[in-house]
Amino acid sequence: MEKLNYGIVGLGVMGRNLLYNIADNGFSAAGFDLDEQKVKELHNGATEGTTVQGTASLEEFVSVLESPRKIILMVPAGKPVDAVLESITPLLEKGDIVIDAGNSYFADTNRRIAALASKNLHFMGMGVSGGEKGARKGPSIMPGGDLEAFNILKPMLEAISAKVEGEACTAYMGKGSAGNYVKMVHNGIEYAIMQLISEAYDLLRKGAGLNNDRLYEVFKTWNEGEMNSFLIEITRDIFQQKDDLTNAYLVDKILDKAGAKGTGKWTSEQAMEIGVSIPTIDIAVTSRILSAYKDERVKASQLYSKEEISKPENTESFIKEVGDALYLSTLISYAQGLALLVKASEDYQFDIPLKDVVKIWRGGCIIRSVLLEKFYQAYSNDENLSNILLDQGISEIVKDKISSLRKTASYAVSNGIPSLGIQTALGYFDAYTTESLPVNLIQAQRDYFGAHTYQRVDREGVFHTFWNSENN
Repeated sequence: MEKLNYGIVGLGVMGRNLLYNIADNGFSAAGFDLDEQKVKELHNGATEGTTVQGTASLEEFVSVLESPRKIILMVPAGKPVDAVLESITPLLEKGDIVIDAGNSYFADTNRRIAALASKNLHFMGMGVSGGEKGARKGPSIMPGGDLEAFNILKPMLEAISAKVEGEACTAYMGKGSAGNYVKMVHNGIEYAIMQLISEAYDLLRKGAGLNNDRLYEVFKTWNEGEMNSFLIEITRDIFQQKDDLTNAYLVDKILDKAGAKGTGKWTSEQAMEIGVSIPTIDIAVTSRILSAYKDERVKASQLYSKEEISKPENTESFIKEVGDALYLSTLISYAQGLALLVKASEDYQFDIPLKDVVKIWRGGCIIRSVLLEKFYQAYSNDENLSNILLDQGISEIVKDKISSLRKTASYAVSNGIPSLGIQTALGYFDAYTTESLPVNLIQAQRDYFGAHTYQRVDREGVFHTFWNSENN
């Protein structure tokens, strides 16, 4: 029997659809899962005429694959990945390739690369974004690590990925665990944008009093212009979804407690570890945590009653201001995430190509947006750009919308409408664009109580002062 081109371990929603996508693009594929029912049902969703085979054991799975074997793992991050590797590596041969396409932590990928290399096996970390539909029809794919292995996989990856103006939304993301790292930051930016959209929704609902039908129209209009993006698009659709239990709008029946799977937290932890400021991403993670304290929030709302919200004088002007504020705060969130990639690329020697990162995010992924075209142009002009806010073209956008961001943040604060994301985006911008920050006082305090020393503005060197004290 003729051997198959690719294998996928893990036939959940993402794994199964990615396998079908591979088969739809002319490659033959085998699948394995510990759930025997998923294996039996694999053929049911395959396109007629494609070559798809379910296998009953890892031994059979490995035996039906051509050499070098190309195996994609679509299993939950952490111990499940290690469990699969422990079971499958004894069955593999020199030169075989294993690709982890889950949301694994980059440090785990580094460990696995070394472990499999000692057995003459290739191991790669590969981010995949786009959800269930993206996996089947074309995701954004972020492979990193073993360049030899990537070149073998490249034709398949380019075939199954999303396309923007004929260009595949996949590219080599850099050395080592760069693929996982880029996907982690992608998810952190995703957290921030979702938080910002929810705040814009809250302002329009509580401030301007817009109902779900009007909110649908607003987001529909936004999505038809410069704010066109996947997350704005699906938010538009959410406002029209009716609840099949009550016939009310579903969004109004969903409890305000957000879930999280950890990648946002990893992004924040990494930024702290290597010294990059990403406050809008941080606050998005914190806001999800705060949402879990529902009972306490209910009690606090009763204890600290707020004044009645003042309606904006002109609803249409307010809608435009909120839209511009959302656009700019989203841009600033991207800037923070991309700045983290710049620093991580240096610290971990990933050699991440930022131009290619924003290029492949333009289609297929959750944070795809027409705004990324402007970033792509910025990195085309200067591939060593340390922060997207330093680009001349981006600065013109910022200058045009910063007044709306200030007005929106001010309105939210004045009326007690939570806007942590919007406020931190504005605060980051103001701090980043301020030549002289009040941190000189912090350095004086640190030297006063801990002899931590300081630097001066008028001469080189490190200094310490014996401070005068009223207590002496």
